[in-house]
Amino acid sequence: MNILLLGSGGRECAFASKMAESRHLSQLYIAPGNAGTSTYGKNINLKLTDFEGIAAFVLKNNVEMIVVGPEEPLVKGIHDYFLERSDLSHIPVIGPQKEGAQLEGSKDFSKQFMIKHGIPTAAFKSFSKASLEDGLKYLETQKLPIVLKADGLAAGKGVLICETLEDAKNELKAMLADAKFGEASSTVVIEEFLTGIELSVFVLTDGKSYKILPEAKDYKRIGEGDTGLNTGGMGSVSPVPFADAKFMRKVEERVIIPTIEGLKKDNIPYKGFIFIGLMAASSADGKEPFVIEYNVRMGDPETESVIPRIESDLIELFMGVADENLSEKELKISPKFAATVMIVSGGYPGEYLKGKTLSGIENLRNSVAFHAGTELENGVVKSNGGRVIAITSLQDNLFDAVQNATADAGRIYFDGRYYRPDIGGDLM
Repeated sequence: MNILLLGSGGRECAFASKMAESRHLSQLYIAPGNAGTSTYGKNINLKLTDFEGIAAFVLKNNVEMIVVGPEEPLVKGIHDYFLERSDLSHIPVIGPQKEGAQLEGSKDFSKQFMIKHGIPTAAFKSFSKASLEDGLKYLETQKLPIVLKADGLAAGKGVLICETLEDAKNELKAMLADAKFGEASSTVVIEEFLTGIELSVFVLTDGKSYKILPEAKDYKRIGEGDTGLNTGGMGSVSPVPFADAKFMRKVEERVIIPTIEGLKKDNIPYKGFIFIGLMAASSADGKEPFVIEYNVRMGDPETESVIPRIESDLIELFMGVADENLSEKELKISPKFAATVMIVSGGYPGEYLKGKTLSGIENLRNSVAFHAGTELENGVVKSNGGRVIAITSLQDNLFDAVQNATADAGRIYFDGRYYRPDIGGDLM
């Protein structure tokens, strides 16, 4: 079949590499793609929110499935757009409809959903511009540090951890009264700060049944030892050593099943990925899972560690989602460890350099490269984003995976490049 994959990051490059192995694939198109995705299919210059342009391309090129990588087209309703058009409604879209996408598109919606269905999460309360004074008074009653979350999509920048009451009040005013994050912060969720270790759990569902994909841990801070500014992610590892069978059983029973059943009870159709951001908090009975957030797509850079561990045909799993018979499909996961090191541009996550020539990709010894912020210019790979390229190694143990990914990251060069040499070190 002909498939259109939407997106341009490392996540989409990892998807493309796996989909290209499938016996079901005739032609893979990636829109807009990057320098790496062009290895696995044909890049198409389409905007992710140009639904009419995407529809025209799909009809002209006999595309039989759409796989949506990032959240924005889902939150804006690309799945609904296809369902509403009689000439497109037969083409399956892997990714939830607009209502289900609210799990990521609205922090308040997702928190209300968790409370309604008994899913463990941090205590919270939501406020708007009209209730700003109530929000300021509420902050005075809360423990510090405290978390402020913009309700809508804010390009990964809408979550603030405030250490002092003064800082929390100033930020709440900035978000609600001054629209710090635009429309995204017209509502703000004030949330209890949880302590523990974060990890990401990924589920693929057809709305009836589900498959639990490999879990991963990502590293968000720019500096070694988890210091400095937050980023989109500087690397990841999978599996996560502390997420043993006992912990994952708790995750399935307390989080995954109530989430899937909650969607059914609320009559919210859902076909696609659910990314569950968890905090593993310590207790007398071991680690306890609390949901920090839902996302309605795979994570990045977690995908670059998760996909190499999936041994099954990815397109066959997507067909199971489309046909609502996912329970009949086999999910085979490698017992090996994957480690991903993200190489970023100088200046990232602030203003960063672009247009730098990459060299050394052909010198990787025990890793694969998943392109993120790259483009081809007259056949030369150039940097075109903050996170430029992800280096992933799949090995028998975590130590070897980390060592090989880090060593191979050092073999790639471009002006101002930077990567964290300590990814996975805290887990060994």
